[in-house]
Amino acid sequence: MAADAITDLDAIALSRAIHARELSCVEVMRAYLERIHRLNVRFTAIVNLAADDVLLGQAAACDAELARGASRGWMHGMPQAIKDTGAAIGFATTYGSPLLKDAVARSDSIMVERMKAAGCIVIGKTNMPEFGLGSNTYNKLFGPTGNAWDPSVSAGGSSGGAAVCLAQRLLPVADGSDFMGSLRNPGGWNHVFGLRPSQGRVPYGPVADVWLRQLGAEGPMARTVRDLAQLLSTQAGYDARAPLSIAQGPQSFVPGPQASVQGRRIAWLGDLGGHLATEPGVIAVCQQALQDMAGGGAHIEPLTTIGVDLDRVWQAWLLWRRALVAPNVGAVMPLRPDAREHIKPEALWEFDQAQQLSAVDFMRASETRSRLYAALLALFERFDALALPVAQVWPFPIEQHWPKQIAGRTMDTYHRWMETTIYATFAGLPAISVPAGFHANGRWPMGLQLIGRPLGDAALLELAAGYEALVPERMARRPPEPSATDASSANVSA
Repeated sequence: MAADAITDLDAIALSRAIHARELSCVEVMRAYLERIHRLNVRFTAIVNLAADDVLLGQAAACDAELARGASRGWMHGMPQAIKDTGAAIGFATTYGSPLLKDAVARSDSIMVERMKAAGCIVIGKTNMPEFGLGSNTYNKLFGPTGNAWDPSVSAGGSSGGAAVCLAQRLLPVADGSDFMGSLRNPGGWNHVFGLRPSQGRVPYGPVADVWLRQLGAEGPMARTVRDLAQLLSTQAGYDARAPLSIAQGPQSFVPGPQASVQGRRIAWLGDLGGHLATEPGVIAVCQQALQDMAGGGAHIEPLTTIGVDLDRVWQAWLLWRRALVAPNVGAVMPLRPDAREHIKPEALWEFDQAQQLSAVDFMRASETRSRLYAALLALFERFDALALPVAQVWPFPIEQHWPKQIAGRTMDTYHRWMETTIYATFAGLPAISVPAGFHANGRWPMGLQLIGRPLGDAALLELAAGYEALVPERMARRPPEPSATDASSANVSA
């Protein structure tokens, strides 16, 4: 089989071919490495790639195991690059920071342990913004990651490298993490699926604090819903090191072949009655995707409110976010006397703002968060899912750090343009980004965000699979191959 035909296979199909001995693990690894070496110079999606001979040796060992009738699991011999927030033995966990470029992991994170146990070969890391802050993948250590469809614009983030790897067939599936849309935004901007699982569905750790760090969640990305669900099935499940992780749930999240949107009730929140500043065209593309669902038998009802003060929710979000971000930034301060000079201004802003926080303020913000959860819970008495755009703007120029204005409205923080993602995060609800369509120029993708009921990951994946089946031509679209000139021109560090 030709190398490009191998990398074109969906992950489940690739797994079957490997286990049927139609493809060797060495063939698979060689095909992916050839494509990575050819295209990654243009996108900077994978960083700290291991040496070819080491990876091919590991693939050969996987082939030898299969020859003996032994398989580690469905990912046996498949290449996997870990988002640079995740610890993988032998690879630096840099968080995109020059201060951590030599922080080589001595143990695996829980998620990496599970993917390795399922048989994957870790080949490197995927690029991300410094400390994961801002839905735009750039940093001083590795440079920016260009969008898979148009490298001159942002790939989104913070799992931008992972999303580009999928769209450009540099990986069969990908992992990432999501704090403020970091699995959803890059998924939407690169025409792939990104799932933020329910709070606690995928154990996050080991981490210094196991009780309050519940805004960030790890999860899967894929080109198909079933690949996404298969990877979630590997990542999910209780672990005592993460005491708030979910013990109950299906062993497999993969939707059945008859998944459908028929009869599903979806609330279309749009721009929340004008609260969310949104660029022209974004709402229309998402509405078209909803019309496709309606054509498949779903019931779509527009709503302009979710029954809670959105400005108060935003202020509570800011407080929680800076409280959880500040310790990460503070941990690198002692590494060098001039550490502040090597940290992006947005990270310093979060850190400095957090120094004035009080326990009383934090608890009041938590009460607002609780009111948001109650309001959304009430909506789920009427609806199966809530729908919002996955981003409020189209992919913007790669040299631009973040949008300063949207539709004439000034953004008062570096992440206000991603406000649409906070409701699922703050309420701990599962949310998936599904490919909705493209900008009028045909080059920039947009995603539709579907938010599910508490612990409703399986039902949400069934809804997404039903939508996927309705729009096969949209799903089949893939980004253009970079020209030989483009592929030989590396990104310039932002």
